[in-house]
Amino acid sequence: MLMKRLVLAGAISLLAGTAYADCAFENKMEIKSLTAGFAAWKAVTDAMAECGNVQAELDQEFRKKQPDAFAANPSLYDIGGVANSTILPLLAAGTIRPLDDYVAKYGQQLKPNQLIKVDGKTMAIAMDVNAQHLMYRSDILGDLGIAAPKTYDDVLAAAAKIKAAGVVDYPLGGTYKTGWNLAEEFVNMYLGNGGTFTDANNMPTINNDAGVKSLETMKALTAYMDPEYLVSDSTYVQQQFQQGKIAMANLWATRAAAMNDAAESQVVGKVTMAAAPMGSVRPASSLWWDGIVIAKNISDAKAEDAFRVAMEGIDKDMVQANNDVAVWLIDGYVPGPLAAGAAATAAAGAVPYPASAQMSIMHTALGNGVADYLTGAKDAKTTLADIEAAYTTAAKEAGLIK
Repeated sequence: MLMKRLVLAGAISLLAGTAYADCAFENKMEIKSLTAGFAAWKAVTDAMAECGNVQAELDQEFRKKQPDAFAANPSLYDIGGVANSTILPLLAAGTIRPLDDYVAKYGQQLKPNQLIKVDGKTMAIAMDVNAQHLMYRSDILGDLGIAAPKTYDDVLAAAAKIKAAGVVDYPLGGTYKTGWNLAEEFVNMYLGNGGTFTDANNMPTINNDAGVKSLETMKALTAYMDPEYLVSDSTYVQQQFQQGKIAMANLWATRAAAMNDAAESQVVGKVTMAAAPMGSVRPASSLWWDGIVIAKNISDAKAEDAFRVAMEGIDKDMVQANNDVAVWLIDGYVPGPLAAGAAATAAAGAVPYPASAQMSIMHTALGNGVADYLTGAKDAKTTLADIEAAYTTAAKEAGLIK
């Protein structure tokens, strides 16, 4: 049973080959990693490859693959890329190893807030902080005389004006893909409205006014999105922005740099980063970290080499070469305009994603259930009641509810 809260204390890229001069050692073992596919992980895995014999798999479906892959003996991967919630299945299964000995030997450069501790043991190394925040086309809003939105009422009012002007295909983009993404949208909105997900007895607590308001706001936003919003993930929204098809979205900070990538973006210099819109209590977003774990089911010698490779991936040289790709926690990072939205969201009072075993079950139930309200299959109260029922069943099976 995992009931701990964690605190901050696809394409396959084949990168095997000869070690480069920038690596502190020449890696002799074949090291494999499985991470998400956004730009920060591309930068990190490219830097890891400088040590040679590294095969990096960058896949947005990594969270589905990791549990079984790391449970294999030997593990199918040596290094995993995780975040607040995606580390939970690996912790629960005991398939990742404590890193304190490696930190003492090879991690002197790490900062205290990079050491993710569970029961006093360092189980992951954080490399950046991430949050969903508002990105908007400053040229479009400026031309239409629209002030930067501060609340979701502002967002909806701006979307109506943009739609009437007909200057883009859709005023809004949204990461509403059924499953994990859609659940995260509800989590953000519900946290913004001051909601809590479970009580002291692990019973669900979402069927309330804050839950209803969150669903109603989410549905109102869909009126200004691509009608296929239930298949829209972060990459889809990023590409909508880059292709000039949308004017606003609450999107991950790790996607900000892509807006100014001249090789693939038509809107370079036109997208501004701002705080996530306010809910009734706080910004409708949650704070996350991304980081690295090492598999348990590999030899100690291979684990040590994997950790050394990982440290090369998140060193100062990598950050200086990729400063604006993420809000890095690593020495050498200089915050710039692309980090402004994440910084403003945190400063306005956004809270960390409430990672726990209970929340892992709740997130799944939300991902399976929220679409029923958006499509009109159920009303808000019924939708929330059914999600609570699904959570309760799963939580009892997991031994979280007696």
